[in-house]
Amino acid sequence: MARAYVFPGQGAQTIGMGRALAEAYPGAKAVFDEVDEALGEKLSALIWEGEIADLTLTQNAQPALMACSLAAVRALEAEGWQIGSGAYVAGHSLGEYSALAAAGALSVADTARLLRARGAAMQAAVPVGVGAMAALLGLDFAAAAAVAAEAAEGEVCQAANDNDPGQVVVSGHKAAVERAVEIAKTRGAKRAVMLPVSAPFHCALMQPAAEVMEARLAEVEIAAPVIPVVQNTLTLAVSDPVTIRAELVRQVTGSVRWRESIAWMAAQGVDEIWEIGAGKALSGMIRRIDRGLACKAVGTPGDVKSVLAEA
Repeated sequence: MARAYVFPGQGAQTIGMGRALAEAYPGAKAVFDEVDEALGEKLSALIWEGEIADLTLTQNAQPALMACSLAAVRALEAEGWQIGSGAYVAGHSLGEYSALAAAGALSVADTARLLRARGAAMQAAVPVGVGAMAALLGLDFAAAAAVAAEAAEGEVCQAANDNDPGQVVVSGHKAAVERAVEIAKTRGAKRAVMLPVSAPFHCALMQPAAEVMEARLAEVEIAAPVIPVVQNTLTLAVSDPVTIRAELVRQVTGSVRWRESIAWMAAQGVDEIWEIGAGKALSGMIRRIDRGLACKAVGTPGDVKSVLAEA
């Protein structure tokens, strides 16, 4: 059996996430303390007791979701598990940073500061109301990309997230994305809906944020991960820190090629995937990509005990 570990992206956040892990495992609590110290604020208080609207702000959600994922990693380690037991790690968008931290390529403190900068830069790249994103359901990536290209009409409209065989997210100028929604409905989409997001992620409009991240990443040490990371932009395994750094920059404007990443890991012999952190959204996508893959979510102390008992 070959196992991969994957880490969720934005949208998985909930108030209270990770609290039970922190109460049950000192190592998990230490992650939240380290993130709080790195950011110079009590992000943990917002995560556990704040308002969901505040937690959902991009600059808060990104480090918060990483903290929850790394807390679950520390809980697993406290029970004797090691991340080196797997074949690969991967993460959905910001989850790639969680994967790298879990695999020892980035420190938790550096990852928290990078994600705070990434979230703020992505939010600042496009004025509120100028950009948008929409989910096209029931179209494959090629069909969705064609819809986006037709809808652009001189503006930006790109296929941003290739999540699974029937779910592609497009991103760009608001008017262009609205056109894509209407076109998709005439091309056989089961549904096409605008998403409640604060910025148009993973498209060319994010170039200012990519430039910010290039500068920030240049200041941070990246080590070779203890197991390879399957990066969103490449959909194959990488261990070279130079490549990892370059692709983290490219990821800001590039597509999240999740469907291809999962399919690539399955082709290498992976047959079980653990989703480590908040929620179960990735598990649902993975099942739609390849029903032969066993998926297990690890976000609570009970999950930690159950997955290790079955491992």
